[in-house]
Amino acid sequence: MDISSQIDSNKAALIEFLDLHKSKFLNEWLKSIIVNGIDVYNERIFVNGGLMYSLIEKAIVGSLSELELQQLAYKIAKERLEADINIGDFVYNVNLGRSILVKHVLQSELPLKNLQVIIEDINNHFDQFCFHAVSQYTNLKNQELEDQKLFISENHKDKLAILGQISSSFVHEFRNPLTAVIGFNKLLRNEYPDLKYIDIIEHELQQLNFRITQFLHTSKAEINLKQNEEFSIKSLFHELQPLIYPSIVDIDVNLTSKIDDDLIISSNKDEIKQVLLNLLINSIDALKEKDKPRNMIIESFCSQKGIFINISNNGPAIAAEFLKTIFEPFFTTKELGTGIGLFVCKKIIEKQGGYITCQSLEELTTFSIHLPNNLVCIKTGS
Repeated sequence: MDISSQIDSNKAALIEFLDLHKSKFLNEWLKSIIVNGIDVYNERIFVNGGLMYSLIEKAIVGSLSELELQQLAYKIAKERLEADINIGDFVYNVNLGRSILVKHVLQSELPLKNLQVIIEDINNHFDQFCFHAVSQYTNLKNQELEDQKLFISENHKDKLAILGQISSSFVHEFRNPLTAVIGFNKLLRNEYPDLKYIDIIEHELQQLNFRITQFLHTSKAEINLKQNEEFSIKSLFHELQPLIYPSIVDIDVNLTSKIDDDLIISSNKDEIKQVLLNLLINSIDALKEKDKPRNMIIESFCSQKGIFINISNNGPAIAAEFLKTIFEPFFTTKELGTGIGLFVCKKIIEKQGGYITCQSLEELTTFSIHLPNNLVCIKTGS
């Protein structure tokens, strides 16, 4: 008998042996594998094991195509995903089946030198099966996560749109009488400049108007028709001083300002003003939670990368897990916060093509605004 005929004869004898011991193999494997009690496909595990056993028999005689192996791998990967079972358990079970099968092959009493090539072929097919199954499982899992993210994002956008419509309608109704009150307060200030508490009334009205503007910014339907204008960053902070001065004095804040005198930007002044005011108020609120000294640092400069505005305070550090979500709408760590202030800031800055970040350490928390050089950075001295 030539070598080829001998190999075929050995393979035929091995298949006969495997057919005879199939039930023994499957029962031994089933007793040893990891099975989750909540697996909705528990009844298919034994069936899938039998299918894999049959494919390995086909591989031994050389009649197995890679497509057949791949199809079974894809089928089981889908079942593992739907069962929400750890893929590591699946890989363990497959390799356990490989070990038991190789042990049974070695018990066939065929010449070891003839079995070596067959065992290598079995291992190769198990490796291919694991590769296809884990790859498909990973692809399906990633797609599932992307679908979930998309659903959450779309659901979130729908809620924001509804909130925007409600808040926009409410705020417009509320702003009409507020505008009248602000107007009459200015008339009182002009006629009675020394009237007691007039400054406090104006400050509180401006704060209320600022909060209303924040709610307006949550509406996607909001249209801002105001044109960009050139203004000095330093002068803008000067305009904000009367709004924050009472709070700074009240809690004794040491304010340090480092702003280029000749720094001019072209942007929507009211929106940038709103962003800066919100960050200043947040810094003051944080400093209220700290013992003296209470320090706040404002700095702004222009470089080749654009314009940077930093507002820092030495208040309590923001927890690391919160840094990822503080710019999300309705997230707040304040007891009476709305959770829209930083979201609005982010929205305004991104509309200008920039970005806003936060870095918080024990000694200093810094909110940084970056605006692109090609859009807004102009120096009067250049």
